[in-house]
Amino acid sequence: MKTPFANFILTFFILSQVGGRPPNVVIMFMDDLGYADIGPFGATNFPTPNLDQMAKEGRKFTDFYVTQAVCSASRAGLLTGCYNVRIGILGALSPKSKTGLNPDETTIAEICKQQGYATACFGKWHLGHHKKFLPLQHGFDEFFGLPYSNDMWPYHPGVSHLPLEKRVKRWPHLPLIEGNKVINPKVTGKDQELLTKQYTERAVSFIKKNKDMPFFVYLPHSMVHVPLYVSEAFKGKSGAGLFGDVIMEVDWSVGEIMKVLRQNNLDKNTLFIFTSDNGPWLNYGDHAGSAGPLREGKGTMFDGGCREPMIAWWPGTVPANSVCKEPAMTIDILPTIAKLSGSLLPDRELDGKNIWPLFIDDQARSPQEAYYLYYGDQLQAVRQGKWKLHFPHGYRTMAGKPGGTGGIPKNYSKGQIELSLFDLHQDIGESINMEKQKPEITRKLSKLGKDFDKKMNLSKRPAGRI
Repeated sequence: MKTPFANFILTFFILSQVGGRPPNVVIMFMDDLGYADIGPFGATNFPTPNLDQMAKEGRKFTDFYVTQAVCSASRAGLLTGCYNVRIGILGALSPKSKTGLNPDETTIAEICKQQGYATACFGKWHLGHHKKFLPLQHGFDEFFGLPYSNDMWPYHPGVSHLPLEKRVKRWPHLPLIEGNKVINPKVTGKDQELLTKQYTERAVSFIKKNKDMPFFVYLPHSMVHVPLYVSEAFKGKSGAGLFGDVIMEVDWSVGEIMKVLRQNNLDKNTLFIFTSDNGPWLNYGDHAGSAGPLREGKGTMFDGGCREPMIAWWPGTVPANSVCKEPAMTIDILPTIAKLSGSLLPDRELDGKNIWPLFIDDQARSPQEAYYLYYGDQLQAVRQGKWKLHFPHGYRTMAGKPGGTGGIPKNYSKGQIELSLFDLHQDIGESINMEKQKPEITRKLSKLGKDFDKKMNLSKRPAGRI
């Protein structure tokens, strides 16, 4: 355990490295990107040269988790440093939701504002579409993007057979928002083709505008969530279908961020994190990505759903071409940024911990006793070290069957898992149940999970409500 003095020394060292100015932070948060959808994590069907370079110059986190394998819940965990169940955000909020991220919660943006950061969000928000829940009410100076998922519109495959007037009763027209104002009330497919480019250009412009002060840029891309759209510059470029084209444009976006940081001599003073909100939406088949060796995908708490590719880049500070195999989670990003920036943590219970040593030290170990993996409000698994224990629960699965084609999904089957223990170092695919062979570990993790869940149920906080 670090002493207050040791923490002071760490902060002093970081600030001295950057001339007394706290570091800039950029977080690119993808939507539905699978573990094996980029070159550094095994993709081979399409090139990702900028992400390859990012990994070559930075650090891969191979065992990095999100709080829940679905949109809103995952984003809540990242931005607040809390398990999403603690703050009342479950699943994916819809255009008809009357809830959102409680204004009483503290986001990374608000942490950064303590130290005078300029803050911006360009992309998919999905933490409440009503004004009181939008980014400008949560510490961001600028916002441009969609209030929720890009498939929540009248052209969703599930309603495509209905007349338009009936479709909009289920899924209203998709709005594009700038600040707190709707600037396009009826986003079209042609509009969506431009989103990755527009989000990126907005981020680049913001960085240039604020190069003389510390900044935090949150760049939650709408892609690679279905429906897939790509700009003209990348159509057909991958030779691997539309999904490959979309990944290549995402890779371009990464390159643009790295380029503007280098051109403005900000690269040695910026932490750039790339990761995703959950794994691939497998029933969409050729319009979904791949979890590679991991089991299942989005909507499950098997690793294919909640274990994400993560790359950290900070030339001269984060060791180049390095790998962290320690478990970590999005909840740990807020406390880490608070430490790096010299900001105070909120006076509410957090679940995340400062993991900065994992970014720079090969010998560092996770400060967390364990990670607790919920789906909805059900505790489904516990990860500690190399071990992962699943409690009995049902889940959705393609059961080895192929998904759909051309953006039309196929139906999932229902699966059931009983109490199961997996050694993820030897069995990354969670296929060999060690519960009988390792009863002591099973008992230990069972108790950890049950004790934590009991405490969680006594300390939950409500979501915001209109």
